Amino acid sequence: MSTQRPVRAAVTGIGVIAPNGLRSDAYWKSVREGLGVLDRITREGCEDLPLKVAGQVEGFDASALIDERFLVQTDRFTHYAMAAAALALDEAGLGHDDPEEPFSIGVVTAAGSGGGEFGQRELQKLWGQGSKFVGPYQSIAWFYAASTGQISIRHGFKGPCGVVASDEAGGLDSLAHAARAVRRGTGAVVVGAAEAPLAPYSMVCQLGYPELSTVDDPARAYRPFTAKACGFVPAEGGAMLVVEDETRALDRGATVRATIAGHGATFTGASRWKESREGLARAIRVALDEAGCAPEEIDVVFPDALGVPEADRAEVLAIADVLGAHATRVPVTAPKTGYGRAYCGAPVLDTAAAVLAMEHGLVPPTPNVFDIDCDLDVVMSRARPAELRTALVLSRGLMGSNAALVVRRGGGLAR
Repeated sequence: MSTQRPVRAAVTGIGVIAPNGLRSDAYWKSVREGLGVLDRITREGCEDLPLKVAGQVEGFDASALIDERFLVQTDRFTHYAMAAAALALDEAGLGHDDPEEPFSIGVVTAAGSGGGEFGQRELQKLWGQGSKFVGPYQSIAWFYAASTGQISIRHGFKGPCGVVASDEAGGLDSLAHAARAVRRGTGAVVVGAAEAPLAPYSMVCQLGYPELSTVDDPARAYRPFTAKACGFVPAEGGAMLVVEDETRALDRGATVRATIAGHGATFTGASRWKESREGLARAIRVALDEAGCAPEEIDVVFPDALGVPEADRAEVLAIADVLGAHATRVPVTAPKTGYGRAYCGAPVLDTAAAVLAMEHGLVPPTPNVFDIDCDLDVVMSRARPAELRTALVLSRGLMGSNAALVVRRGGGLAR
């Protein structure tokens, strides 16, 4: 009988480009303190649209992190992903230029819409000046797969690559995809999602979502689990993680910050929030089963927190369906209410926050939420100290995808 230890997928690096921080340490400081950075949208061309509030990435200098030759080929959403990937690789201590084993490192990203800003600019040239004025990179920069391709090209990674297109929940699905690649023998995967939905064309497309909040007060625009819930506020940015074989990570002197223990995914249909109760509950059960985790072992929940009353009720009931009595006791937190919901990037940012929360023994608060209308222990006002070993991260997409991810605290030091 084989006694070989199962391969575990370890998180060794976190890179964040978000409205509330441009590195993982800055992001955690803001999340820990419950800072709200939602504000009136200032992006050119968006002033007269009904969507007034969002989470905007400020102070981001793409040229400081990305070579010019890549910048001219890519949209803002890829700039964020490339910058976050470089930060994650630096944190992991993994060589990201001319790697010694290029075929052992892969790239997986999730994307909701692709490069809307770049695409709009080139289409305006087409309409206004003619086809000869459209740049050659239009064919790739708008494409939802651009970030995976550009990250792998920039760093010379030739391992398994992919793009997950499964709605906002794709952020969690991409992490599961990476973990399974590692368990099948890939040494490491750079994985995550970043979005850039704050451009005129992209924003007009989003106005078709009935779940979108058009409230113009940043402090009241995104308040899930309350009687005053009025929808979600979008955000740009996201996070990239380095996920690798735990044994390989320890052998090369890295620190295992967390492990991806279990994942589940289902589909229940666009805006069918009542039905999402059953779908999300099923995803949670599958994730717990894969992780070998009992409901009472969950120490903190990072919910989807859409901010739509029917959707919030369904999520509360799904958590209760699976966790039972533990659902009313486990701390629940939604840091994204302070900086917005970055579509596919949102659950990856939640996963980054979960890893950081477990490392610091602190459940961050839910900004702008002070009174709840549900039977959950939502952490509000200030961070709460707690012994955190296992986190449950949830996500649902506007088109009907549901996903759950179980993440366990690492703590494994280099050998």
